[in-house]
Amino acid sequence: MTAAPLLAPPPDAAPAPLPPPAHRRLLTVAIGVGAVALAVALIGLVVDPRSIEGAPAWLKPAKFGVSVLLYLVAIRWMLGVVTDRRRLLAVLATVMLVALTAELVAIDVQVLRGTTSHFNESTPFDTVVYLGMGGLISTVFVVTAIGAVLVLRTRGVDRTIAAGMRWGLLVSLAGMAEAVLMTVNSRWHDAGGHTVGGVDGGPGLPLTGWSTLHGDLRIGHFLGLHALQVLPLLAFLLARLPLPERVRTRMLAVAGGGYGGLLLLTTWQALRGQALLSPDALTLAVAAALLLAVAAGTAVVLVSGRHSAAVERL
Repeated sequence: MTAAPLLAPPPDAAPAPLPPPAHRRLLTVAIGVGAVALAVALIGLVVDPRSIEGAPAWLKPAKFGVSVLLYLVAIRWMLGVVTDRRRLLAVLATVMLVALTAELVAIDVQVLRGTTSHFNESTPFDTVVYLGMGGLISTVFVVTAIGAVLVLRTRGVDRTIAAGMRWGLLVSLAGMAEAVLMTVNSRWHDAGGHTVGGVDGGPGLPLTGWSTLHGDLRIGHFLGLHALQVLPLLAFLLARLPLPERVRTRMLAVAGGGYGGLLLLTTWQALRGQALLSPDALTLAVAAALLLAVAAGTAVVLVSGRHSAAVERL
């Protein structure tokens, strides 16, 4: 008679938990890299008194560190709803890890060299860094778009949360694409730039550095990127309210449309050379119309939802 294996688990033992999917492990590593990069930038802000184009030298790496961290946390959560295409997800996560790590390293290298990383073609090395970063971030855009398709085709997700992810992804991709305007902004710059109506640098708002004298294309880019967090967070808040599901999803459609409208408005304002806090009458009128449209849309959704609920109770 053959003896039972010495290390065999008892018959009623629970199965060992499965390891997390590869893409979740890879994105966790990417989040760790982003956290380290942010910590380095924050230390640099404290110990390094230098400035680049009138701003603290390590302010840009710090802003990019925060942005990359928020992006990775959100995209890791969203890709977590996808239950198939494991190999494709692992490829997407690998590309995100490599590209964003290289992007953060390139920014830090240029700070250490005492120069800018974007729109800088002063030397052959600077040109290679700038063009390489453009290629990296374009790759991130492509893999994000592929990930968005995988998320949006997934069934079984709470409809309110799914609506928040859908609008967050779509507006965020639009915000990423808006960066193209900076690369072709050649009227005031030799190699592109974010300021319209003047050169990059000069007086800016605290923390963000957005120009207080001219238009700044970074504003719409920033708003679009962070729709990836804002609109899903709104979905979570709406999911806790005692509202019918269709009302919540329609409210998210109004919010997503309004957020996209704000992205377009701030980009249009910047392209006209206006600083964010110095809008003219036309900009204010369009902003008021957008606000009115969002308020009216929200009111219509709520009233129609109450009417439908009253009819169902009859």
